[in-house]
Amino acid sequence: MKKLPARLNRYAVSLGTSFFMTFLVSGVATYGALGWGPGVLATWMVSWMISWAVAFPTMLVMMPVVRRAVAKIIDET
Repeated sequence: MKKLPARLNRYAVSLGTSFFMTFLVSGVATYGALGWGPGVLATWMVSWMISWAVAFPTMLVMMPVVRRAVAKIIDET
């Protein structure tokens, strides 16, 4: 299987992390707000796509900032 080049790592990590995190969080929030009933799955999917559209670009911008901040408080030795 052919792999993606290393230069795309930043995008792949942000894409994958935002995909799974927004899927789970929007599902929990939708279930908490509406319970399980008719139309909840469709509502969840709409909510998920909106949250993913916000989360992915946010991750692209914030990951370097978070990495630098964490590097200042973590001892790598």
